[in-house]
Amino acid sequence: MITLQHIQPHLRLRNVLSVSGSQQYVSRVLALTSATAMCCNRPNFRERRMGSLAMLWPALFLLFPCQGQSSTTGVVERSTCGPCDERLFCNCSSRNYTYIPTVEIVDVLTLDLSSNSITTVAEDDLRDYEHLQTLDLHSNKIQSIHDRSFSHQQRLLALDLSNNQLDVLSPAWFSKLQSLQHLSLLGNGYRTLGPEGTFPLFRSLNSLRTLRFGNPGLEEVRRGDLVGVRQLNELEVYGNNLKRYDPGSLGDIWPLGVVTLHLRGPFQDDPALVSSIFRDVANPETSLVVADVLLTGKLSTGPFAVTNQQRTRSIMLRNSTLTDEAIVYLLKVMDGAPLEFIGSEYMLFKGTGSWKEARRTRHENLDTVYFRNIQVIDAYRFTSFLPVAFLLKYLRKISLINCTVFVMPCLTSTLLINLEHLDLSGNLLSDLTLTESLCHGKGYLKKLRVLNVSDNALKSLSLISQQLVFRLDKLVHLDISQNAYTSMPPACSWPPTLTHLNLSWAKLRRVTPCLPQSLEVLDLGHNDLTFFHSVSLRALRELHLSGNKLMQLPPGWLLPSLEILLIQSNSLNMFGPLDLLHYRRLRELQVGWNRFVCSCEFVSFIVKMWGEAAESSVELVDRPETYLCDSPLPLQGQRLDKVQLSALECHPVLLVSTLCGFTLVSGILVGIVLWKLHAMWYLKMMWAWLKAKRNSRRQKRWNADPLCYDAFVSYSEHDEGWVEEFLVPELENSQPPLSLCLHKRDFLPGHWIVDNIINAMERSRRTLFVLSESFVHSEWCRYELDFSHFRLFDGNTDAAILVLLEPISKDNVPKRFCKLRKLMSSRTYLEWPTEEERRNEFWSNLRLAVRGDDTG
Repeated sequence: MITLQHIQPHLRLRNVLSVSGSQQYVSRVLALTSATAMCCNRPNFRERRMGSLAMLWPALFLLFPCQGQSSTTGVVERSTCGPCDERLFCNCSSRNYTYIPTVEIVDVLTLDLSSNSITTVAEDDLRDYEHLQTLDLHSNKIQSIHDRSFSHQQRLLALDLSNNQLDVLSPAWFSKLQSLQHLSLLGNGYRTLGPEGTFPLFRSLNSLRTLRFGNPGLEEVRRGDLVGVRQLNELEVYGNNLKRYDPGSLGDIWPLGVVTLHLRGPFQDDPALVSSIFRDVANPETSLVVADVLLTGKLSTGPFAVTNQQRTRSIMLRNSTLTDEAIVYLLKVMDGAPLEFIGSEYMLFKGTGSWKEARRTRHENLDTVYFRNIQVIDAYRFTSFLPVAFLLKYLRKISLINCTVFVMPCLTSTLLINLEHLDLSGNLLSDLTLTESLCHGKGYLKKLRVLNVSDNALKSLSLISQQLVFRLDKLVHLDISQNAYTSMPPACSWPPTLTHLNLSWAKLRRVTPCLPQSLEVLDLGHNDLTFFHSVSLRALRELHLSGNKLMQLPPGWLLPSLEILLIQSNSLNMFGPLDLLHYRRLRELQVGWNRFVCSCEFVSFIVKMWGEAAESSVELVDRPETYLCDSPLPLQGQRLDKVQLSALECHPVLLVSTLCGFTLVSGILVGIVLWKLHAMWYLKMMWAWLKAKRNSRRQKRWNADPLCYDAFVSYSEHDEGWVEEFLVPELENSQPPLSLCLHKRDFLPGHWIVDNIINAMERSRRTLFVLSESFVHSEWCRYELDFSHFRLFDGNTDAAILVLLEPISKDNVPKRFCKLRKLMSSRTYLEWPTEEERRNEFWSNLRLAVRGDDTG
């Protein structure tokens, strides 16, 4: 029988071949196989089943090679994405991948595959990544996802499938994702949240806290679609073309933190549908964000009456258009509501501020007004906020950010009697108009605690410090960053309550005692400061100095209470434990992105600060990859924690000392060896011989016949009597007479003794050594032996005549006289006889030797 095990390989083959356009072929093969299987079950067919299969399989094998070739062309080789960082984050975005790539590490925690061209998520694409916690697939072209694609990601916390081409959503995708907390399905092509009557899409997602779904094509949200979603911190629904909403579909989600609703179409075409949605999501604890709407009059603002009934306290309008009429009706439908916050972002306003009709409405609970990126059509016709003066007296927080505000009249400011927080950042305020807005520093904003006028056109720091804020007795936080300040006055007058001051992103070159002593947090980042050592701020706890040109840390003794120091992106080369010693309370330090000189001491110090057993109480809180070497050149660009320095670089003194000691010991050993080998004697004799040779050549130029003697007699003072009494008379009085050179008689006075010896030898045909124990121990005789030794090395082996006055062993001759010792061993020498009758023979042989005759 052919069972499922026989058919399954063909099913897998069908999946492969279908990629290459062979689906019809495989279908025919499977049909034939199925028919064969059915026939095999018949009793009368059992006997012939093996023969039938034998006929079937050759046909398959004849056909499969062609299909196999197509299959080969359809197989896709997956690319590899890398590298991943030490946080196990793999950034594979914007790589133009068409299939999910593999990554270098299977323990990856965060995988970013956004902004590619991926079309399919197959069953095995993510099988190996069981530890994955965040998967980002937004902005691809995904059309299909296998039901078990995410079955191995049971630890997944965040999944982003937004901006793809998914037309159908399957609950099987999420069946194993019980830990999922954040899910985004925005911007796809589905019209409903799964087919009607099927298993609820989010049934398994009990841990979900953030959910975003919808797209321009979403038409229906049915009751039961969100079964399984119990509570959310954030819900976003894109339903600009929503046609159907079943009441209660979102009503079971509780608690619900922030709800963002894109409902342009329903606001215009079906306000009742909007009211039904508001009724499910609006409540006092939920912040309501309404986006992409056009509010022009009574009809479009009607659904907000439900928010009043539901006691909603926070409403934000985003990317919307409003008119004067819409604002009036909105205030009316919210009359008496407990609304505490109202705001708008990216809003287009068409009107002149004519809101008098709403002046009788009651909004005593309104606490905060927040407007950001507001464009006012015909702004020159906009009068002021005076028509809504009935609202201004209640407000405690006002934010008008990037709204092209150039002045807030002083009359308006005087109405803000309860204002504590004023944010006018990103506008067109100048020194003159800010003076008007703050009523020339008369202190009308008596309760103001926070003032933000950053990113305007302010230029005078002395104006704001000495005039405009001096009388704001409760001011705690002042942000005047991103303005055109170039200098800091030497002295200033600040409110004594000021503890937070932001002067970042200006053009300050130095700091002065202008800074208030009451500061606890100071931000001077991204200026042009080159030093910070002239101001003592004893109460300061947090200091931001990043983005300047500082070359060293501020002196710690000027900042005794400092706990947090940020000094990234400056010109620091290094710092050490002594620099941190004066910071008594410093806990956190950020010094990355500086121009570090990676010396051994600095590298060792920083690595120890990162270590678990760090001796310092200061913690480097920025990431190690921000610490890069700027020098020396071979290490430039390397991460400081990856630098490996040699012992020569890290311990030069110790290494030099070791080398010097080794050299000294080696020198001593070499000296001992050379002394044993008489190397110094050879050098000394070589030098004396060369010098004497030079002198002799000089003399030869003046003397045509340098050979003046038959023999130079070398003897010791102890043997002088024998030489004068016997040797000289016998040789000089012989026939023919022999001329002898005696140092006592023939050496030139005033000349160097060595020169005399060398000259005597050079001017004599022979050197006659009268050897005795006294000779061997005579210093000058040894000199004469030395030079005679060198003469023997010149090749004149007959130049030396040895006469032994007394028996002496060759071993008594110093070993360095190797040539003489060899001569004593190989040649006959004359020995002075003690018997009288043998002396005539001795003298006869000596005369022959001196004259150069063969001595035998």
